Amino acid sequence: MPIFEYKCADCGKVSEFLEKADSRADHPCPACGSKNLKKQFSTFSAVVKQSSAGSKCHTCPSGGNCPHSGL
Repeated sequence: MPIFEYKCADCGKVSEFLEKADSRADHPCPACGSKNLKKQFSTFSAVVKQSSAGSKCHTCPSGGNCPHSGL
């Protein structure tokens, strides 16, 4: 299940909740108890590990220093 971020329209606190993508849950704000939360657009991260020492990164353009080397 993904983690979604919500921002409280009353106190401004951003909170995370683990829920199904199609969930219509009505979460209370953990800081003030308000039900006036708005779902936020947020980024995600992923770690890419190389399968062998000689493999090339498929994320970075060729010819530069790859920041993913050594992961």
